[in-house]
Amino acid sequence: MFYAFSDYENLYLVTDLVTSGDLRYHLSKRKKFTEPETKFFIACILIGLEYMHNNGVIHRDIKPENLLLDERGYVHITDMGISRMWSPDNAHDTSGTPGYMAPEVMCRQNHGVAVDYFALGIVCYEFMFGKRPYLGKSRKEIRDQIFQQQIQLKKSDIPEGWSMEAADFINKCLQRKPANRLGLNGPHEVKQHVWLRDVEWQNIIEMKYSPTFLPNPRPPLNKDQIDKDLTPEQAEESQMLLRRNSIQNLFNGYDFDIEQLRHQILQDKRKQEIEDENQKKRLLSNQVNTTQGGNE
Repeated sequence: MFYAFSDYENLYLVTDLVTSGDLRYHLSKRKKFTEPETKFFIACILIGLEYMHNNGVIHRDIKPENLLLDERGYVHITDMGISRMWSPDNAHDTSGTPGYMAPEVMCRQNHGVAVDYFALGIVCYEFMFGKRPYLGKSRKEIRDQIFQQQIQLKKSDIPEGWSMEAADFINKCLQRKPANRLGLNGPHEVKQHVWLRDVEWQNIIEMKYSPTFLPNPRPPLNKDQIDKDLTPEQAEESQMLLRRNSIQNLFNGYDFDIEQLRHQILQDKRKQEIEDENQKKRLLSNQVNTTQGGNE
């Protein structure tokens, strides 16, 4: 996101324009993805998760619908609506999409970044087989299926064209116990898995890699992309509600400017560097004074 601002009736977000559809759309067309395609998608997602997790953010809703493709075939993570800063006491806050939720979330237990890697394992499984491993129709059904069967893909289960390393990656991401799950110790642990050891991470970050799956180009601005669910009557009702002072006050501090944020970060960094340098000088001065006092 680059900017956020508001007027009396509207909220605005300025983000990248990503027009090539989400991975749910492309999966519905393709039914399955190949292993090289999937590995690239997973690598892109991991880079995004690494940034979030290193900054204390848990996404909590990784799924194909929230993974957008740009015109070059790179994946962008979207929909941070239920993301949260990590907290040691978050058992009460259990949101997500049941088919991708980790068991500790379903059981209303405290949870950390490992929930995103469970969801990543579900996504990878879905790209391999064209369906999720747990297909219950309700949260309870899916939870029961998870506890009845620990996913453990064997060589005989793997589709043609896929490696055992990919299956092992899925198996380790889908461990029911967070303590046994790949990613418990952070994104570096996931990136070091044998399946991903040949990934050129810096080339993906710099977008120098040429993806094997390229979406069909779409017009950047197409009226079909406009949400038609909101009727004129509903829009008018929503605008009337927004005019209330009690509602307006909810959005105090809504504005965001990435350039201002970058400037503030640089200022804070420089301030910290100066404080660290002054601290070193004080320590050095104290050492000199102590030495001189001892000599006397």
